[in-house]
Amino acid sequence: MKLTLFRKVITMLVLLVVLGLVACSPTGLLVVANPVATPTAVGVTVIPAAAVTPAPASDSTTAAQGTTLLAQEQLLADLYQRVNPSVVNINVTQGSAQGTGSGFVYDDQGRIVTNNHVVENATEIWVTFADGTIVPAKVVGTDSGTDLAVIRVDQPASKLHPVTLGDSESLRVGQMAVAIGNPFGLEGTMTVGIISALGRVLPAGSSRFAIVDLIQTDAPINPGNSGGPLLDSAGRVIGVNTLIFSQSGTSSGVGLAVPAAAVKRVVPALINTGHYAHPWLGISGRTITPMLAETLGLPVQQGALVESTVAGGPADQAGIRGGSRRTLVDGLSVAAGGDIIVAVNEVGVKSFDDLVGYLARRTEVGQQVTLTVLRDGSQQRIAVRLGERPMGE
Repeated sequence: MKLTLFRKVITMLVLLVVLGLVACSPTGLLVVANPVATPTAVGVTVIPAAAVTPAPASDSTTAAQGTTLLAQEQLLADLYQRVNPSVVNINVTQGSAQGTGSGFVYDDQGRIVTNNHVVENATEIWVTFADGTIVPAKVVGTDSGTDLAVIRVDQPASKLHPVTLGDSESLRVGQMAVAIGNPFGLEGTMTVGIISALGRVLPAGSSRFAIVDLIQTDAPINPGNSGGPLLDSAGRVIGVNTLIFSQSGTSSGVGLAVPAAAVKRVVPALINTGHYAHPWLGISGRTITPMLAETLGLPVQQGALVESTVAGGPADQAGIRGGSRRTLVDGLSVAAGGDIIVAVNEVGVKSFDDLVGYLARRTEVGQQVTLTVLRDGSQQRIAVRLGERPMGE
């Protein structure tokens, strides 16, 4: 009895030491120790305090699980076989530097879609197909505003396998997401995850403007995946992998893709004219939050506050007003006193991103839109004819 009690005490001490080592990671992150190398005290058998032996699964349950697993494996294997021939590896020379990325065949005319940042300022571009064929390519058109680009190779249609574009506007969080590309130059790599979130808005590189409706996925994406396709379970392109959030430079489970809707909107223009004309309102502002509304005494807690207008721009010409005084809100300098946009073409605007997203998705240069604004306690409707976003911004 005493020996048994002694063993239990020693067991608990060993477990406490192991748990303490796991919790005190020097990186500040939860680090799980290698279970194979878990130390045990000499002469002491470590027994889990609450070990439970699971009931054996029935033959029918095991068979059902095996069938499901095999079905998903078959789906992914078939998807890869169909789509991988459409995915290419892109190697570029930019001055004295070299880079690599991915892309996919858009049509049987040799046009390939990739990211703008993959081919930007490239002096030489080489494309490697899944069968090992390597050919030079030339830039057809680029758009920094969506980080999309089109390049072209001289290949017979029989060797080209265009992708099928999917519907990114009907996606739901939780759907399967598959990435095929060339991370770290490893050609034809497929990774699988889910759609983690939709509608992300992030700045477009060094531009003052933003890319809207980005698809967030936890499918592993790494350097070299840029420009490659993000696919649904049917193998249709739902996005173009463009960037990751990471402190290490490798996948951290947060990857972002330009939606297929943007590809459908932008790529035809890049093919026809070499550039895409983004509709432009000519304002800067911010999203109204409860804190901002309370500090500035605003009549609403949602909407887009106009801080400034570009002189001579569409909004300025239509009479939209920017802020008239500056004040500090939570340590930030805000231009107060400007119009509050609460709707565009009768569609509610709850944030500045809502306004930017609507203009990007639903409008074009030269189109007239109606803004519903709050000014001096009253609501007004103001018609604005959209211009073209200045080049290089």
